[in-house]
Amino acid sequence: MADQRTIVALLLGDVVGQPGSRALFLGLHSLVKEWRADVVIVNGENAANGFGLSREQTQQFFSLGIDVITSGNHIWQQEDLREVLDSEKRLLRPANYPPQAPGHGSVIIEKKGLKIAVLNLQGRQSMPNIDCPFRVGLDIVERLSKQTPIIVVDFHAEATEEKEAMGIYLGGKVSAVVGTHTHVQTADEKIIASHTAYITDLGLCGPSQSIIGSDIDLSIRRQLTQMPIRSQVADTPPLLQGVAVTIEVSSGKALSIERFSKEYAI
Repeated sequence: MADQRTIVALLLGDVVGQPGSRALFLGLHSLVKEWRADVVIVNGENAANGFGLSREQTQQFFSLGIDVITSGNHIWQQEDLREVLDSEKRLLRPANYPPQAPGHGSVIIEKKGLKIAVLNLQGRQSMPNIDCPFRVGLDIVERLSKQTPIIVVDFHAEATEEKEAMGIYLGGKVSAVVGTHTHVQTADEKIIASHTAYITDLGLCGPSQSIIGSDIDLSIRRQLTQMPIRSQVADTPPLLQGVAVTIEVSSGKALSIERFSKEYAI
């Protein structure tokens, strides 16, 4: 822990395929040590060959010391995960899916005697037309804040406009709003309303030389031909991208947000 008054949350971007899993295996421990992180939150929705997350990978990620796995629109791709979504509270799907969908969208974990809330939401611009993330998000934040001031939000969305709007909308109400989904790390990390850490996209945990994690040649061929060529995860040296957020325990206020991007030789 940074000191008795603060905690450090390590937030990592979308894990893409085996390169992303290898990067976590190779580098997560040293990242935790470097940042003196108290809690680790990772978006795992692309870990299974680029689409979804498997039951086995879920357990592997937790065994590495990951505290909460968030997700997004691809979380439904692996059928063996459906039961896990219901039974494993630390594995989240976006909270604004219909309540009939498996799983849950928020969790409160305890680390070092502190309660830390994590909320997963999904955007609607160029994404499935599900419930309003702003309305659902605010309702859940108000409930979570009755139990802890430390609240971290993963907003899995395509549009920068929508992500920035969410950051400002929840600014002052939560500790952090971090974007995922585009796999391209942005350089706009900041503190909103003197309270909330924000970044439009955490980036990628996956192949460094790729097009959003996919094989470069196949991706370019798809653009040239407009044929429905299926993406394949690139097999290049992996990297880990994300942010470290220092949070004041008593208020839930973010004191700093620092961005990182580290490549690992295989």
